[in-house]
Formats: sequence, structure tokens, C-alpha cells
Amino acid sequence: MININVALDPQLDGPKDSKVCSLISHVMECEGISHADLSLIFGNDNLLADLKKKFFDLDHYTDVIAFRINDYDENNVEGEIYISLPRAKENAIKYDQSFQKELGRLIIHGSLHLLGYKDDTKKNELEMRNKEDSYLEQVNWKKLYG
Repeated sequence: MININVALDPQLDGPKDSKVCSLISHVMECEGISHADLSLIFGNDNLLADLKKKFFDLDHYTDVIAFRINDYDENNVEGEIYISLPRAKENAIKYDQSFQKELGRLIIHGSLHLLGYKDDTKKNELEMRNKEDSYLEQVNWKKLYG
């Protein structure tokens, strides 16, 4: 069973929980995961910048951070994904994408990080991008807010 808890900064307008859960569940199931306990937190730039500083000693804004809580060699996945909605909006403009598509990409990106995928090299980054594109084609990201 895949359990997903979605939390939202009350000052922000977030997507529908059911659509977010459906997207994450799809990625997990396609990647062979049938048991997961996940949290997805939609916050602001300051929240993610604070996490980036605290855990990575980097002082800048970021769009998504994922923390795997249990070991990667376990079949069940326990983890947290943090997404900055303001940063997602800026990314959408920067990359000439719709906001909902960019948000879908970030949700998928965070999910892939929880599964052990990395974007620390050009090769790994390309692998993640290809997976993101594939999953975006498989799901209805246009309905994240509807």
C-alpha cells in the first residue's frame, strides 16, 4: 500500500491532494514499489532554502528537496518531498512550460530521488529527465489543480 500525506503552506494555493497522490503512486508502482509511506510538503522559497542550508550547507533557493528516511535497499519507501510552489512558478516561466506541467515534473523528480535516482552528473541528469518526460506523458498533469 502506498500512503501519501500532502501538506500545504496555508498562504499558498496548492494542487488537489488526490491528483498529487495519484501521480506519485503511478511513479512508485511503475518503479516496482508497492509499499511506501511518503509526505509531500508544498512550501515557500524560504522553507526550502532553510532545508538546503541545514542539510546540504548550500545557501540558495531550490525547487525540490527529497529525503529518504529508510535505507535504499529496503523494498518499502519512507520519505519526504518538499516543493517550493513560488520556485515552480518561476521555473515554468524560465523553461517556457505551463505551471502545472512544471509542478508535475517536480513531483516526479522528488519521487525519483526517493527511489535513489541522482542528478549529480550530466548522464544521471539526462536519465532523470527522460524518466520525468516519460511519466509526464503517462499521467494527466493538466488536472493537478482541477
